[in-house]
Amino acid sequence: METVFLSRVIFLSDKKAFIHAYKRLKALVLFKPRPDSLSFHNAIFFRYSFYLCRAMEHLRKKLAERENLNALRALPAINAHLIDFCSNDYLGLSRKPPTHKQLPSGATGSRLLSGNHPIHEQAENLIAQHHSAESALLFNSGYVANIGLIDAITNRNHIILYDELVHASIRDGLRLSLAKSHSFKHNQVNDLTKKLAQFPEQQKWVITESVFSMDGDEAPLKAISEICQHHQTPLIVDEAHAIGVFGKNGSGLVNELGLCDEIFARVITFGKALGAHGAAILGSQLLKNYLINFCRSFIYTTALPPSGIAHLMSCYNYLNDSDAQNQLQANINLFKQLINVKGQLISSRSAIQSIIFPGNEFVKKVAKQITEAGFDVKAILSPTVPKGKERIRICLHSFNTPEQINLLTQLLHKIE
Repeated sequence: METVFLSRVIFLSDKKAFIHAYKRLKALVLFKPRPDSLSFHNAIFFRYSFYLCRAMEHLRKKLAERENLNALRALPAINAHLIDFCSNDYLGLSRKPPTHKQLPSGATGSRLLSGNHPIHEQAENLIAQHHSAESALLFNSGYVANIGLIDAITNRNHIILYDELVHASIRDGLRLSLAKSHSFKHNQVNDLTKKLAQFPEQQKWVITESVFSMDGDEAPLKAISEICQHHQTPLIVDEAHAIGVFGKNGSGLVNELGLCDEIFARVITFGKALGAHGAAILGSQLLKNYLINFCRSFIYTTALPPSGIAHLMSCYNYLNDSDAQNQLQANINLFKQLINVKGQLISSRSAIQSIIFPGNEFVKKVAKQITEAGFDVKAILSPTVPKGKERIRICLHSFNTPEQINLLTQLLHKIE
């Protein structure tokens, strides 16, 4: 009977039932069994069940803490009927029909084993040329590219200086790296300069984003590049939210500013304006060869499927031939002309327009109100952003109509 009861404990979802079972298990663990009353096998099972319950109780407590902060995450409902003002599909390319159906839908292995298809190398050449880089190396996502790059090129004697608002993937790369890392104030060149001066002898790296994912603002890349050159420090730039939005044919902010030769590495992603999947690291051929040999997130993973790469290449060709980037810029300008809200609009010329509505409860209420009016927007809660900086993050697209933008801004004006 006890064994049957205990085998069900780990699946209990009711909190009171779980606590009761947990206490019962604890009593059984503390009780020293006699050979004639409890078998050795059951004693081991009781102990295992107790510690498993204790581990699960830890998970329950963490979820309860998040729920108490009104910040519990859940997968959203699929609302295809809503007008899209939240996705990163800035140019609408995810809506393009798939191409090259004859190509394999799976890569069968890593690039270093069976997964290196000719189309991977064709795509890397196309990407490098489009972004004025010497070479490009494909990765399965921007997250994978960031954690792999940072871990591969640094060691315990290095110092990494990073903007305090960089993406979570960069932060996780810092955690994996053996290097010591220090943040500098968001877009504050003077603070970066002071931090660089604190480590005159060590090998240093600087990491920032060209367009920040939550604020939509831009890094002062020219000034940062000049400082890095002065301190002989390589600069890494994540261009995830600049591709398709800035630069000739959507080549990015680094291209627009003419800084391609001054950046050690650029991380670009395909799941946003390009409407595809994956990422690439742009840099020298030496860097590419190094990553092929030492980047664990490249070496030990199955390659992107050739069929997906074919779709990616068609999206790059679309960038060269389409007027979508100009239409996106027109929509950004229209939104900025029309918007006049009580909340704090963060200054941005990118597709990301964020309006501060402090407090998780308040910003969720605002998002619900806008969604019920037919617009797909999302509330960004703390701890994703700092407490008091909760926001509605509006993403503009080339396919949004002037009428839709006008209606959205009118609705935002009415929010109390």
